[in-house]
Amino acid sequence: MTTPLMPKATAVWLIDNTALSFDQIADFCQLHPLEVQAIADGEVNPGMQGFDPVANGQVTREEIERCSTDESLRLVPAKSTLPKPVARTKGPRYVPVAKRGDKPDAIAWLIKHAPELKDSQIAKLIGTTKDTIGKVRDRSHWNTQNIQARHPVLLGLCNQLDLDQAIIKAGGSTESAEAQVETLSELP
Repeated sequence: MTTPLMPKATAVWLIDNTALSFDQIADFCQLHPLEVQAIADGEVNPGMQGFDPVANGQVTREEIERCSTDESLRLVPAKSTLPKPVARTKGPRYVPVAKRGDKPDAIAWLIKHAPELKDSQIAKLIGTTKDTIGKVRDRSHWNTQNIQARHPVLLGLCNQLDLDQAIIKAGGSTESAEAQVETLSELP
């Protein structure tokens, strides 16, 4: 069950305008029954304006009336007709300035240990450009002498799940990469 919008304000409205028990209100608002009782006594959030869950479409008046007659019943939230939010796509994420110098190291590690990855996959994982990947690959990067192949997960540039999925999608095996992460994480 999802938490209602503004649960304490919803609890205030339900206390003031319905004959529901504290347990029923607490269950619907996902609060502790003692907290609902304290709200009713005015000990918690005195003067808080109630929020009408019926007007907001969180519960129907019929559902409140059904549960008012029997304390063993629980309020069932109304089904929303609104479309579900679309999950954010996995794209390049913001990388702090301090970690940007680690990108060529992560690119070198991926080129060495996951050669099946395409440049576009590496760019998406690390949040870099294909041009930078090409320069690291052909050793024409301006900082080539200082680049050391380091695991991108340990550098914090991507997470292990995204890396494994990219390797599997490219047709590779994730066992060798996971073994290297375990070995590196055991180092002091």
